[in-house]
Amino acid sequence: MRKVSIVLFLILIVITGNAQFTVSANQHYILKEGKPFFWLGDTAWELFHRLSREDAERYFKKRSEQGFTVVQAVVLAELDGLHVPNAYGQIPLINNDPALPNEKYFEHVDYVIDLANKYNITIALLPTWGDKVFKDRWGTGPEIFNEKNIAQYGTWIAKRYKHRRNIIWIVGGDRNPRNEQDVAIWRAMGQAIMNESGEKAMISYHPQQNMTGAGQWFNDDKWLSFNMFQNGHCRDNANYEKIFNSYNRLPIRPVIDGEPLYEDHPVCFNANDLGISSAYDVRKYAYLDLFAGAFGHTYGCHDIWQMFALGREAINGAHINWYEAVDFPGANQMTYLKKLMESHPMLDRVPDQSVIKESDLLPSERIQATRGNDYLFVYSAQGKSFTVLLDKIKAPKLQAYWFNPRNGKITDVQISDGAIVRNFVPPTSGYGQDWVLVVDDAVKNYPKP
Repeated sequence: MRKVSIVLFLILIVITGNAQFTVSANQHYILKEGKPFFWLGDTAWELFHRLSREDAERYFKKRSEQGFTVVQAVVLAELDGLHVPNAYGQIPLINNDPALPNEKYFEHVDYVIDLANKYNITIALLPTWGDKVFKDRWGTGPEIFNEKNIAQYGTWIAKRYKHRRNIIWIVGGDRNPRNEQDVAIWRAMGQAIMNESGEKAMISYHPQQNMTGAGQWFNDDKWLSFNMFQNGHCRDNANYEKIFNSYNRLPIRPVIDGEPLYEDHPVCFNANDLGISSAYDVRKYAYLDLFAGAFGHTYGCHDIWQMFALGREAINGAHINWYEAVDFPGANQMTYLKKLMESHPMLDRVPDQSVIKESDLLPSERIQATRGNDYLFVYSAQGKSFTVLLDKIKAPKLQAYWFNPRNGKITDVQISDGAIVRNFVPPTSGYGQDWVLVVDDAVKNYPKP
């Protein structure tokens, strides 16, 4: 009987392909095998191109221990990925022809994707970086794609990986379409992947910084499963406004910030005047984005996206070996973020600034609220006090505590029975002193993160 069950399970995998990822009934979240999936992503664009299999395992092991669930990586990589070979001397295409993939190169991609699965990590897979469609000052190219051959390549790569259970597809590759021709090229790839998957693929588009994310060009395309932003590498932008607007845009889709400010990155590409980003900078974007309506969050590190190591060319001032940078404070603090977000029901969580009175502060001092049916989280970016309307929570008896995003520690707060309005003062305040207030139904006994 057990052998029959295993055979049926394997048949189900073949039939459903990548359908283990679906969108929730309310259209705001992603499910994995029917259960809420918290996307805690890392940006590792050069993973396939630069790392050996041993280094890839070292990387996945560490990110798995830190709680990461997604890694974003590119097949045809940005850093001269068509000409500079991978760790095994292989380039991805023969004569730069998308119709002639190099089997040896893709065997390595196969191996790394399967290795990620071993560590329960999903690969957000970019079939190509955007400079292969059009080259600008940020890319090395060459331009090899048009509307016809990108559809062929999209079909080929989707067929190769459609039975891998740990892939979410990302097209675009850090480029905003310049015109309708560019839109048509990317649309052809997205649609080809969706067609080859039997309409089961989970797909988004990774743009450069813009106001509405992927939805600016593909809002009416059925292959676009969720909206992705790149919110860029400056400090204290009001990214939460873009997330919230997308959350409310029709048709409803899940939304995520796929590239906010990286840790250890020159702020606004201007280290001399603005310095290097800190754990606080990246942590603040994570909480504000999530509380504004994002279904998950992608962390990034400047030294890791390029898999920098001494002896390699440093892009924009990278200076720490990637295998040391995996232990940066901001990455480790993402562990606490995930524990908080998974400690309460995710699918009924909504952004809701109406539960607090103070919501018009500067981005650097922002106070952002989100709530479920019987709980709420309020993030105070600099530990400023705020007033909560407690009757927004449907619960006969409330409990509360402060959650410290820097170390994950809990400080209990007393709430009087029957309280409707209450001012809360975080334990500390000032630059870098961010706090999350958690208020929930005491009867539910939700686990503390």
